[in-house]
Amino acid sequence: MPLSPPPPPPPSAPETPPSRWFGRTLGLLVAAALAVGGWKLHTGEWQIPDRLNPWAPLDVAEAPGFLTAYKLQHARGDPARCLAALDASGVDQSPVPDRVTGEGCGFRNAVRLRAGQSALLVSPVVLSCPAALSFAMWERHILDAAAARHFGDGRVTIEHLGSYACRNVNTGEGASAAGRRSRHATADALDISGFRIRGGARITVARNWPGSDAESLFLREVHDGACRYFDGVLGPDYNAVHADHLHLEVGGWNTCR
Repeated sequence: MPLSPPPPPPPSAPETPPSRWFGRTLGLLVAAALAVGGWKLHTGEWQIPDRLNPWAPLDVAEAPGFLTAYKLQHARGDPARCLAALDASGVDQSPVPDRVTGEGCGFRNAVRLRAGQSALLVSPVVLSCPAALSFAMWERHILDAAAARHFGDGRVTIEHLGSYACRNVNTGEGASAAGRRSRHATADALDISGFRIRGGARITVARNWPGSDAESLFLREVHDGACRYFDGVLGPDYNAVHADHLHLEVGGWNTCR
């Protein structure tokens, strides 16, 4: 009787391609490193400099870096964190009681701002903490430097048209947007009409915005720089309503015009 051929050997498992093996190994090593690093950070064995730590509180005096926008947004969104950053910033301010003055009007977690860290205000204004914190960042990192660069003195006095006002958005020609409250109605906006350079000239948006002299360049620099720290910045190039002031606001549309 003829012998039957032996059965074929079982198929061997396919070999893992070297590239896939390397990727899996690398992934495990990265996960292990992250776990160890996270534990060391948690226990305090490792310390990250605050400027590189996204969980560190915002320090207004610290030079802006790649985490500044995130830290500012995080601080503005947390009332306690916002007030703590503002208290440490060196601006002259004090808390004011929450108020409701009408439908869609009022403020909470607001402060009475009397002066910046070095800049003066012609009169105090009431601003929400997020708006005041953005002001502190803008004054420290934009306004002071621009004044020193163009006029040799970083100390200025800020002239303004006010902050809190229970009103709708002004659309121009005496009209207002029906039912659409201005950011002024919640103390989230400040209108700046000009600056007095200590020992120097008085600069106004209405008179000095056009042109290419030092006054005009200064105004455009503080306008453009405000866009880094405020959500909305409007000036004379936006429309006739803003021909005589810079409108700085938080909480609205992201606009830089």
